[in-house]
Amino acid sequence: MTEIPFLVLECIFTAVWLIVRIIVWLKQKKVVWKREAMLLLMYVNLAVIIRSVFFPMETVGGKIQPMPFDPSKIIPFKVNLIPFVNLTQYDTLKKTLLNVIGNTCMFIPTGIILPILYKRLDSFIKVVAAGAGISLCIELIQLLFYTRTSDVDDLILNTLGVIIGYGIYALVRAIVKAIKKRA
Repeated sequence: MTEIPFLVLECIFTAVWLIVRIIVWLKQKKVVWKREAMLLLMYVNLAVIIRSVFFPMETVGGKIQPMPFDPSKIIPFKVNLIPFVNLTQYDTLKKTLLNVIGNTCMFIPTGIILPILYKRLDSFIKVVAAGAGISLCIELIQLLFYTRTSDVDDLILNTLGVIIGYGIYALVRAIVKAIKKRA
């Protein structure tokens, strides 16, 4: 069994992110700082999602525990395809609410940032599909880790977070347009 430390995974994620950004800057021969700021927000959002999804929430001695990886234990996959059945299996209401609120809230920034970053994501349906796609990718990656369960509840709640985020984005956009009309 291999243990993947949180800091190592985040450093790899950061290095890949920086390499991609540098390649883009060199290719475009310029840096658009406003866009880079939004991309940085998306990076932070994804880093928080990685932390929340792949590593145990409980810390030991204030340290995030590593993620165990053992290829011999991957199969059978741990999958739940029945909506909301796992939510009834928590032993306290507090744990159930933490799961529901956490899975929803961590994707709210995704619903706000995606339509700002990508002009092609110019509608509710496109943003929700992109956000659900990100969530689905995460659930599929979790299949590789025997301590994680790929759960349709997570996909539903993450997508709900994207919907709420897009609602916030659309509301702010409408308010800004109304203010500009009055001016």
